[in-house]
Amino acid sequence: MKTSRVSIAAAIAAAIAAGSVLVLSGPAFAHVGVQPAGEAAKGGYATINFKVPNERDNASTTQLEVSFPVDQPLTSVMPQDVPGWTVTVEKSKLDKPLTVHGKQINEAVTKVTWSGGKIEPGKFQQFPLSVGKLPENADQMVFKSIQTYDNGEVVRWIEEAKEGAAEPQNPAPVLKLSAPKGDDHHDSGAKADEPKNTDKDAEHGHDKAAAEHGSDTTARVLGIAGIVVGLGGVAFGIASRRRAA
Repeated sequence: MKTSRVSIAAAIAAAIAAGSVLVLSGPAFAHVGVQPAGEAAKGGYATINFKVPNERDNASTTQLEVSFPVDQPLTSVMPQDVPGWTVTVEKSKLDKPLTVHGKQINEAVTKVTWSGGKIEPGKFQQFPLSVGKLPENADQMVFKSIQTYDNGEVVRWIEEAKEGAAEPQNPAPVLKLSAPKGDDHHDSGAKADEPKNTDKDAEHGHDKAAAEHGSDTTARVLGIAGIVVGLGGVAFGIASRRRAA
């Protein structure tokens, strides 16, 4: 009888531990990221969304600072209005001027800051930008970001992932760049120096990302519940067999 009780207790403990590990591992998926609303083709223009989840239960996010890589200067950065938020775009002079569509560019955007709004616990917000001209000779762009909470806490999403290593604790947002498809990186119906994507594209990407976020969260919750219930069933089965014996 003593052995039976020990086995039952061990099975129940294992079920609780497994469920706890899965629940606690959830926040690892919630970090500041960047995704294109469509494709981000090398040498072209794209609408990108910075997705900012609130990871705290007792504080709200009130500011996001995104730094742009100085070695991959973008000459065109246009923010989309986000209700309740104020956006500031900072530019710096380039050490080496760029020529874009036959025009010499002497400065580029180095930082974009959103402030004045609030992302409450359990929610997230997306901040869209129309950007270009994207690098032609790179596979990705890294945007180091700083998230500030109303309790004074600052989280620096600035760590760059290393090949073959585990994801860092506070990874910097990374925009993957795809190979251009013919002349897709230019909008045949717009001026050469205008981005292809419109504000409507950004809104569509926002809604789609929000739906995907909700689906991912629901799937994780149901998965966790299923595993805990399943392990609980194993424990019950063990107890039943012990009583029968």
